[in-house]
Amino acid sequence: MPGGYAGRLLRIDLTHRSTACEPLDELVLRRYLGGGLLGVYYLLRETPAGQDPLAPEAPLLFMTSAMNGSALSGANRYSAIAKSPLTGGFGESEAGGYWGPALKQAGYDGLIVTGRASRPVYLVIWDGHCEFRDASAWWGRPAAEVDEGIRHELGDRRFIVLQTGIAGENRVRFAALVNNCRHFHGRCGLGAVMGAKHLKAIAVGGKHRFVPAEQAAAREVLHWFKEHYDRLQDTMHLYGTARGVKNLQGLGILPTRHFQDGAFEHFQEVTGERMAQTILVRRGTCYACAVACKREVAVPELAVTPVYGGPEYETIAAIGTMNGIYDLKKIAQANQLCGQYVLDTISTGVVISFAIEAYQRGILSRDDVGFTLGYGDPEVPIRLIPMIAERRGIGALLAEGVLRAARRLGRGAEEIALHVRGQEVPMHEPRGKKSLAIAYATSPTGADHMEAPHDPLYEGFYPGKHPLAPLGLIEPVNMLDLGPRKVRAFVYAQKLWSLYNIVGMCCFVGVPIGKLEIEQLVRFFNAATGWDVSLWELLKAAERSHALFRIYNQRQGLGTAADTLPRRFFEPLQAGPLKGHRLDPQEFADALKTYYAMMGWDVTTGIPTQQTCIELDVDWALPLLHNCGV
Repeated sequence: MPGGYAGRLLRIDLTHRSTACEPLDELVLRRYLGGGLLGVYYLLRETPAGQDPLAPEAPLLFMTSAMNGSALSGANRYSAIAKSPLTGGFGESEAGGYWGPALKQAGYDGLIVTGRASRPVYLVIWDGHCEFRDASAWWGRPAAEVDEGIRHELGDRRFIVLQTGIAGENRVRFAALVNNCRHFHGRCGLGAVMGAKHLKAIAVGGKHRFVPAEQAAAREVLHWFKEHYDRLQDTMHLYGTARGVKNLQGLGILPTRHFQDGAFEHFQEVTGERMAQTILVRRGTCYACAVACKREVAVPELAVTPVYGGPEYETIAAIGTMNGIYDLKKIAQANQLCGQYVLDTISTGVVISFAIEAYQRGILSRDDVGFTLGYGDPEVPIRLIPMIAERRGIGALLAEGVLRAARRLGRGAEEIALHVRGQEVPMHEPRGKKSLAIAYATSPTGADHMEAPHDPLYEGFYPGKHPLAPLGLIEPVNMLDLGPRKVRAFVYAQKLWSLYNIVGMCCFVGVPIGKLEIEQLVRFFNAATGWDVSLWELLKAAERSHALFRIYNQRQGLGTAADTLPRRFFEPLQAGPLKGHRLDPQEFADALKTYYAMMGWDVTTGIPTQQTCIELDVDWALPLLHNCGV
């Protein structure tokens, strides 16, 4: 067995309260590595097309990778995988924090959970043993009470608790998962999958420690990172992801008032710098990470505490600028409410903004909502978040996500529903960062901003030494370009981003955002495992992941027709430096065809060709399409 891996999975059947330990074959590990790629390998092989994502038999998987548990900054992310109740397609969401390393310390590389408990339960996994415990006392309780209560009940604070929240119990389609109350699997509604299983939480820990196969080589990389990273000069450490607010405002691509505008007149009130000057009390971190980019805030007069961390950029934009809100304290309060109920803040903010615009257009009325909706009112999210999580009143409709809510409302609501495949769009503007048009349209999980680095970075390419030169990206491409050169740059950069997800590396630590160079990542991965993988082999694993994700979605009926964008992005921005800019439909269609061709997919069907599947050694998956009539 290679170093870094525990070499086994734990299968858990909640219906029969049984467990089984399953060895992992080294060939499978070398080909599928970990994270979402190892997850989709099992998901495709073990689930039929059309399976209800909330059915007892639908699996929920958690997968780590070889570097989890190591001392390398950023190397401890892990994936949750399931069929998404929000999109009906592939669902994957990564998280940092401490739970992934704790699962490895418990002696497992991953979990596969099936079944539905007859009453609420939580799992206790410690040093190779799994125990089922009654969770009735924690059902319906806020996340912090659950986290603290379970660890107190177990009498050992070394346990790390991953949980679904009240939103997941109520099967809100964008319910999240969280460990330590502040490290979220935000997207794809996987909290609803866990809630539907009557599985409240999974507490993990143990005494197994990460031991690299080649310890001297691993230490060399750790030393290299220490020598090259200075967090006192790192704005990601100083101001967190909200450091981007100023830049996006300056470029005219700060999502404002439901993506109608690209600039916000009160942006100065919601910057990372303003947060650091006012409500920030600590800079939190993930396991063994020197960057410490997490925000922990306090607003005593609103009972906001650091327990739930603090708002990231996505939350500041989704709850704040999207809804015309600039009261940072109220945004922090809304962020804490999402944490207490365990909701994805991106989808939550977008459904609220959707409701406000629908109200303005007369699609929703005061009688429908129970109170007035308007941009700039900080009380609107505070009132709506509990209603969504508890499925009360208008919240029951919004809990379905904008796609289903718009279909039920009719009267033009679908024209203002901002989603791809049912997943609400993140807080980045494809009319100003054009590669996001491809990222949003083709992401297997629905609209996703984490598919690749964003366009401003592409403008900095040059023939000399720079972070992405090893990928052959040596010529600058304008951020407003959506021609073949932009598609090429996106495809190459996407492979690196996908690799990060597979091996558990945080993109805020890896280049081009962070300091860890590609060569050092490959060196550390080899030191951990004892293998001799090349960058070429690792990038092939990234290609393999996209082929399998695509096949999975095609099997669920999400073909090329789903590769589209909300109507809004083909309309001109109404305010900001890019006022009047829009996506051109023909340019977008041409870019999609170029993308399919570069990925080795049929340009008409969007299905990976047989030749591509043979090259990537995933031709075993093609018969799964034929068997379901695709």
